[in-house]
Amino acid sequence: MQIYQPCEGYRYNSDSIFLYQFISSFKPKGQLLDVGCGVGVISLLLSRDFDIKTTIIDKQQKMIDYAKQNFALHSINVDIIRNDFVTHDFDKKFDFIVSNPPFYHSDVTQSQDEHINTARYAHHLPLREFIYKVKGLLRPKGWFIFCYDAKQIDELLFYLKEAKINPERIEFVHSKIDRESKLVMIAARYNSKAMTKISPPFIVFDEQSNYLSKAQEAFNRANTHTIRGNFE
Repeated sequence: MQIYQPCEGYRYNSDSIFLYQFISSFKPKGQLLDVGCGVGVISLLLSRDFDIKTTIIDKQQKMIDYAKQNFALHSINVDIIRNDFVTHDFDKKFDFIVSNPPFYHSDVTQSQDEHINTARYAHHLPLREFIYKVKGLLRPKGWFIFCYDAKQIDELLFYLKEAKINPERIEFVHSKIDRESKLVMIAARYNSKAMTKISPPFIVFDEQSNYLSKAQEAFNRANTHTIRGNFE
């Protein structure tokens, strides 16, 4: 699947591919919303693989332009919204809300590139406001599946439980087996009372920096081919 990306600025990476694989294990159906969609890679792949009605939202016009082109390129229908997720007035609710949101802490050294800054840093989508907005948009027993900075797991779980979006499955991603996790993927369900399951750690590379089988399977399943440049 060909996917256009900008030559400069923010571009999707392996986090999005791993999140796509994680979401796929829940076999999404019905209405799906991709928050902070970027160029649309996650929802585009899910729309290719599953019977869903897809809506995407991003606050950056540049990202929306790329996402629109990518969906059109593959003749996949999508509802497109260019707006701030927290303040937008949606006219429907969703069975699945998915996101690879900006999650870098604002205290770290930040990129001066506007597009990169908006795509990476959490102050552009504050966590509590993000989760409570999701709560208001989920259908009964709807799923919220996303990835985030693993170091902020305490806040994640606190706000999810506070909003009654129960984390049913948590999977930590490690670059290598002896490295600390920098990414966590969470599948949470509105008004669920299920016990939380902690999946085995997702280890990306072996000692020789070769992709391990689970990571390679994710790339094979996605089967994406990136085209960097303008799409005119």
